[in-house]
Amino acid sequence: MQELYGDSARGADWAAVRLRVDGGRIVDADAPGIEADLRGLTLLEACAVGGETLPVDALANALAPAVRAMPDPERVAVAMSGGVDSAVTLLKVGPAAVGVTLRLWLDPNGPDAERACCSPSAVIAARESCHARGIPHVTLDLREAFRRAVVTPFVRSYARGETPNPCILCNGGFRFAELLSFATRIGATALATGHYARVVERDGRLLLARAVDEHKDQSYMLARLSPRHLSRIRFPLGTQTKDETRAEAAAAGLAAARRAESQEACFLAGDDYRAFLDRQGLRSTAGPIVDEQGERLGEHAGYWQFTPGQRRGLGIAAAEPLYALSADPRTNTVVVGPRGSLARRRVSARGQLFSPVSRVTAKLRYRSPAVGATVEETATGFRLQLDEPAYGVARGQAAVLYDGDAVVGSGLVTSAAAG
Repeated sequence: MQELYGDSARGADWAAVRLRVDGGRIVDADAPGIEADLRGLTLLEACAVGGETLPVDALANALAPAVRAMPDPERVAVAMSGGVDSAVTLLKVGPAAVGVTLRLWLDPNGPDAERACCSPSAVIAARESCHARGIPHVTLDLREAFRRAVVTPFVRSYARGETPNPCILCNGGFRFAELLSFATRIGATALATGHYARVVERDGRLLLARAVDEHKDQSYMLARLSPRHLSRIRFPLGTQTKDETRAEAAAAGLAAARRAESQEACFLAGDDYRAFLDRQGLRSTAGPIVDEQGERLGEHAGYWQFTPGQRRGLGIAAAEPLYALSADPRTNTVVVGPRGSLARRRVSARGQLFSPVSRVTAKLRYRSPAVGATVEETATGFRLQLDEPAYGVARGQAAVLYDGDAVVGSGLVTSAAAG
């Protein structure tokens, strides 16, 4: 006999659920506010039962750590964010779906936690999307694990004078590892998400590829996903546009059709990353701004507030526009210079090639165009010789390599030179 307990609170309101489970089925339930009798249900079946919001929260908290199921070839886990993309993905997968939402750490001092894809209201919206169709929904509380795996490395990377992209670290490692583990636990054969990307086959191997909608393509953010996982992952939206997704949601009468987009770095809770980092201990300490010859031009309030290519915030009057070229955490110094001094032709990255290639197009920033390059594999990743200079290349950013639409390599920039 197994006993499960869960509770939930909103302000002064509180609810609790207590379940007794034997042989994988609920034999007794103390669950006021739940709309159906839970006795006789499996834990996975109980995840589809609705009711009042707070009691259902409590039920979800009781079920999530314990729910398991035997393998079912039709079952698909669907990552649910509460937004339109995941809601339409759920539609496409059909009745054999099981929704799953990750509850991640959010800065409690951020100004607008509801902008995040993992906010409390997003969790409720995701669950309601599932329950409206009689589909089980599970919320995994991964707040502390996420903080250790994503947030802490983000802060430490800035402290080293790098410019990290936390969404790449999350999607390429933490998030999909947790989602795939959950899919295995509930006996699902595949995981479907609302990302705009595709999976293609090249020379007998599966590779991540760009989505049809180039404006929504998320292959850059997903590029660290190991190809060995791709046989279990589905991207149903990868062959359509965002407008088509919203139209599909509207036609199905989904509330998510009108829901606003969530922000990229969810844990910032609507705040500027500089204010967040300051709260995390990267204090604003004055230091010199110097030119390439070392001549002092001004003063800054903290080296970690500047990244290569940045113009705003320098506060220097000069005959020509000046850009941040580099930041040295050891001396708390920011070096500035003209745009031409940002040009980089050689880039080294720590990562891996997923396919043997010598020519690629390399994307070195999320919103920058890809540039042709010759690639050479190294012991820890790869080295690029760019066909034309790239500007604002920074340590810690992702270098994603494409052969056509397929992602053939991914890594984090460790150095860049003029070449």
